[in-house]
Amino acid sequence: MPPSSASTTDAAPKPAGGTGGVQSLERAFDLLERMADAGGEVGLSELSAASGLPLPTIHRLVRTLVACGYVRQQPNRRYALGPRLIRLGESASRLLGTWARPYLARLVEETGETANMALLDGDEIVYVAQVPSKHSMRMFTEVGRRALPHSTGVGKALLAHTPPEEVRALLARTGMPAATERTITTPDGFLAVLEQVRAAGYAVDDNEQEMGVRCLAVPVPDAPTPAAISISGPAGRVTEAATEKIVPVLLEVARDLSAALTTASARG
Repeated sequence: MPPSSASTTDAAPKPAGGTGGVQSLERAFDLLERMADAGGEVGLSELSAASGLPLPTIHRLVRTLVACGYVRQQPNRRYALGPRLIRLGESASRLLGTWARPYLARLVEETGETANMALLDGDEIVYVAQVPSKHSMRMFTEVGRRALPHSTGVGKALLAHTPPEEVRALLARTGMPAATERTITTPDGFLAVLEQVRAAGYAVDDNEQEMGVRCLAVPVPDAPTPAAISISGPAGRVTEAATEKIVPVLLEVARDLSAALTTASARG
């Protein structure tokens, strides 16, 4: 996962005064992020241990979030992310896709292939933006479509820097169904591929999601939420020789998109 996620898993409480913000708001959003990192459901004692905040403080913050609908209490007394976050997330994903489209269009212009942007939502990949190739034979992925990470280039790019034990836990939850005869279907095999992704700086879906289709993907560094961009096209066009030319373009566009998203977040 891109390094941007590291700030949400640091066990030390975040300094509230340094940003000039409201301490209780910063703490509340930090708790929501920690809940998301824990898979969406967590106990108060776990939140206290992870954040470093006293249990009474955690209880007050969570009680307020429950009253607002952003957190709900489960029958087992644990707490889960609430339904009001869905609307916020959907709106934010659409906006993120809108911001990304000019950069994806640049990818199409420079590579000739369909360009995509995807996020890691829970245990699944969700595609939030696409600009199609101008070729008559081109790939198409519907915006909003979900897929399992193990068979996609963007999934590999997003999970490449995730600790192995977290990757194994995700794969245990989702399973590793074979979309094609080329799909990786074992955790050890997938972790070995992630090691290759880290070394190369990009990920490949080589006929693993759909026969005859190859995808190349890179993470968007320091994105506000873990994101990846990719190009996809017929295997006959996205060859090894083409990969050498396409990957530098992907990396450059990812850096430029990251800078734009960082600037937008700072303005917000």
